[in-house]
Amino acid sequence: MAFALAAAAPASARERAASVDALFGDPTMPMLVVAHRACHNPAPRHGMANSVPENSLDGIARCIRLGVDVAEVDVRRSRDGYLVLMHDETVDRTTDGHGKVAELSLADIRKLHTRENKGGSDVPLTVRRVPLLDEALAAAKGRIVLNLDVQAGLYADTVAAVRRAKQENGVIIKQPAGMGSPVLADIPPFDGIPFMPILTGDGDLPDVAARQLNGIRRPVAFELPRMDAALLPTLATLARRSSVRLWANSLWEGFVGGMGGDVDALRDPRAVWGRMRAAGISIVQTDEPEALLAFLER
Repeated sequence: MAFALAAAAPASARERAASVDALFGDPTMPMLVVAHRACHNPAPRHGMANSVPENSLDGIARCIRLGVDVAEVDVRRSRDGYLVLMHDETVDRTTDGHGKVAELSLADIRKLHTRENKGGSDVPLTVRRVPLLDEALAAAKGRIVLNLDVQAGLYADTVAAVRRAKQENGVIIKQPAGMGSPVLADIPPFDGIPFMPILTGDGDLPDVAARQLNGIRRPVAFELPRMDAALLPTLATLARRSSVRLWANSLWEGFVGGMGGDVDALRDPRAVWGRMRAAGISIVQTDEPEALLAFLER
């Protein structure tokens, strides 16, 4: 029988220092909640029945109000070099505009209106505009950690923006790492900012993780790819011994084979999020942060 979600506790029940050191430094702390593209879905338990655009300042503000630990947002660069929050290569899905972000000036992009939630041509428009990364960093500072999902290889630009904002302890940067990758946390531009490898490969994922631990600087976590659940015990043991957290995605059908995703978790959170927690996963990225918070509070 599906586990009935309790009403979520006020955000103050999960208040923590909004820094990477505070959240990720102690792997024994409770499971961390990451909102995918910020908190765009309705949050009815907190009186927010409407949705807001993904990758928006409204979404970051909603995450803060809910007590979410980390808001994940996507970064792209305009034709004239400005960093904006946008997942897709084009603005078509999430705004009333058309064309590639990299081929539009900031002035072009700022004229556009964003669409509600995950967007789409049949989804209503809002009065909101596409935000700059600088605006997102300012909105999050001291209030919530941002996970910057950097698109199109814009790592140097993104890290420079983080340093200008003096947010070195307020963000996480990530990049895929495979068996042929160097120890990424030790090399520029990742060596001065909290870094998380996204493990890539097949059966060699534990070896990839061990290699990324072999440097001077330790990664703050390992993000798991779509993977066979049979590898999870070995990875969990390695992470626990190294005091590094494991991050998994319950997005869509779920990334860890057989554990299910957000849709399943809404029906039976114990069977998905509870099983992940029991298996050693201590960070979950979801499109349903309010429901995950309610489960963890229960």
